[in-house]
Parts: sequence; structure tokens; C-alpha cells
Amino acid sequence: MLPARRQSDPHQLVVGMSGLKLGDRFLQIGCAQGGRLGALAVKVGLSGHAAAAVPDDAAANRARKGAEQAGAFVEIVTGSLRMLPFEADAFGLVIVDDTDGLLGTMTSDERVGVLREVYRVLAPGGRAQVVSALPASGLGALFSRGPKTPPLDAEPLLDAAGFSLTRVLGEREELRFTEAVKRRA
Repeated sequence: MLPARRQSDPHQLVVGMSGLKLGDRFLQIGCAQGGRLGALAVKVGLSGHAAAAVPDDAAANRARKGAEQAGAFVEIVTGSLRMLPFEADAFGLVIVDDTDGLLGTMTSDERVGVLREVYRVLAPGGRAQVVSALPASGLGALFSRGPKTPPLDAEPLLDAAGFSLTRVLGEREELRFTEAVKRRA
């Protein structure tokens, strides 16, 4: 009899790359997978604050379902991503979920507008992270439903929005993590 394999957490990589901890204030822009948002929101706990800003009702439903399944409290707002209903300097981390091509479907001006709004709601020294899907490679590409086009290059967009220390943190499990920092005053 073969030993039972433990089911690995499919969101462990994203949670680890976020660096979230208990008490943090976190905002996610977009919601391609509700389970991912729920896993992130659980990390901040009751002493923190988790929020999601999504463009439509379908994304709001995914966010709501993911939060409920994870047992997390998430403030969900639906509407324009270029005019977020949050105070300036409200969050320590904002993750832009571009795994479903959210930024890629926008014009260049819209992308920069969204990222400028991310900059506004981030506290000085806060981090913005763009998570993008990478096309599958090797044999996985034959069976993958993932994107067939290269991911959006987030570094110049973050730079154009005023961020500093922009860099690609890593590429793993068909995801690219690009991070930048809001300058301290």
C-alpha cells in the first residue's frame, strides 16, 4: 500500500510571496480566484484588515465565496479601479491579481491610472505586488489552459505610477511576482 500524500495548499506560494502577517492591512485589486484571496485574508486575522476591489459582480462573487470558504473577513467593493473608495495611505500591501489578464485588458492609460490609485492607498514604505500568469512550458503547455501570450511587463507600469525599487521577485508555478515600494515622505 502506498503512503498517503498530503494535499498541498495550492495558494501557499502566493501567500508566502506576499509576506503578510497577523495585523497587516491588505488590499487585493481584482479576483481571478476566490480561494487565493481567502488564503491571503486569513493571514491578517481579526486584528488586521483585508479588502478587495473588483471591477464587476462576477469577481465580487468569487471574492465573497473565497472569503467565506476560508473563514476570513474581507471588505469587498465593486466599481472603478481608478477611483478606489479607500483613504490615502490605508494599506501596507496591495496585490494586483493579473492572473486573468485584468491589466492586460486595459489601455495603457487605464493601467497606469489603476497603479497610481494603488500608490495613493498605500502607506509610505508600503509594497505593491503584481501577480501575473506565465504561459506553461514543456509538456505542461500541451495540457494547460493558462495564457498563451507573454505576461504583461509590470515593471515599467509601476515605475510610471511613481513607485521605486521595482523588481521581479520571482517566477514559479506559472506565476510572476513583480514588487515595488511607495517612497517614504
